[in-house]
Order: sequence, then C-alpha cells, then structure tokens
Amino acid sequence: MSAPLIQSFFDPPTFTVTHVLADPASRRAAIIDSVLDYDHRSGHTSTASADRLIEWFGEHGLSIDWLLETHAHADHLSAAPYLQRRLGGQIAIGAHIRDVQAVFKPIFNALDMATDGSPFDRLFADGERFAIGGLEVEVMHTPGHTLGCICYRVDHRDADGQPQSDVFIGDTLFMPDYGSARCDFPGGDATTLYRSVRRLLALDPQTRLHL
Repeated sequence: MSAPLIQSFFDPPTFTVTHVLADPASRRAAIIDSVLDYDHRSGHTSTASADRLIEWFGEHGLSIDWLLETHAHADHLSAAPYLQRRLGGQIAIGAHIRDVQAVFKPIFNALDMATDGSPFDRLFADGERFAIGGLEVEVMHTPGHTLGCICYRVDHRDADGQPQSDVFIGDTLFMPDYGSARCDFPGGDATTLYRSVRRLLALDPQTRLHL
C-alpha cells in the first residue's frame, strides 16, 4: 500500500491540530478532529478554519469519505456537522462515546443529550477496520483522557518500500514538552491512560504519531 497524503492544520487559539488523511490514488479523504472557531468573549462561532479546509480540498481535488473524531473535545468545538453539509461524508467516533454521554448528561444537567451515540453516523469498536479509498484504517480504543478516546492507524509502505504506520492519536499523548494528556475530566482515569499510552509506545519504532 502506497504512502497516504497527510496534511495537518494547526489552530493557534485552541492549540489543536486538524489532520487530513487521503488516498492519493483515489483522491478519497478523511478529516480528523476538525475545529469550529469560537470566540469566548462574544460567545460567537465562525467557520473560517473549516472554510480554509474546504478551499484546500478543492485545490487538491479531494473528495470526503469520513469526518473522524478521536474523542469528545473540551478545548474546541467540532466543525464536522458544518463540513458534512458542505462536503458530505460520514461523521464517526468511538463506540464508547455513549459512556461519555452517560457521564456528562447528569453533570451538566443536559436533559436533551442523547446517550446512544445517535448524533454520529458511525460508532467504531476497538480493532474495527474501515476504508478511505484504498487505505485501510484500524481503530484503537485508547481511553483515559476520556472514556471514549480512540486512535486511527493506517499501515503502508514508505518511499523505499519499507513498512510504515501513521497513527492519529488525538489527546492520548501531547507534545514531549507537555507530556501525557490530562485525565481530570469526568470519566478520565490516570491508570487507564497509562495503559493506553503503553499500547501506543509498544507499536513498531517506525510508527509516526500525529498529535
């Protein structure tokens, strides 16, 4: 399997990264952890970051298959519903989002919050595989930061024909100077996060982790 096209977009206000993962042969793609801009002072949202993604997609002739979330985010809003209206694709997240919803509902008195994962088109189980064009992606359940965190792993071969893996890990790990993800959110657990981090660190040394 040839190397995927990977493009990352850093969002300075939230210090988060949105990734595009695409199959260069079919031009089919996924967007991982998209950001909907939010101004805390005014309480207003905007789609400026998402619109830049849409423009980039058009410039590169890509079509969307998936709008992927690694977990329920506390540091930014997701632009997935907006991007779905503009580009299409299925919105997906880990199946344990149902556990997260069940924990959050009473804490935030969110009486209208669904706890069955129904806001999403697809709920992924640990070890499940799905396709982005000709790319095969494996789901890894890596809880601890939240109950429902997952990573997306794609195996391929590099320019020299050697096996290579890319894993999109959300907040399971942060940059080296930040350390591991925080686990003080409702449902978070340090011991569980430690096990998830060990699972990532046990991957082949050639594996690239995308934060």
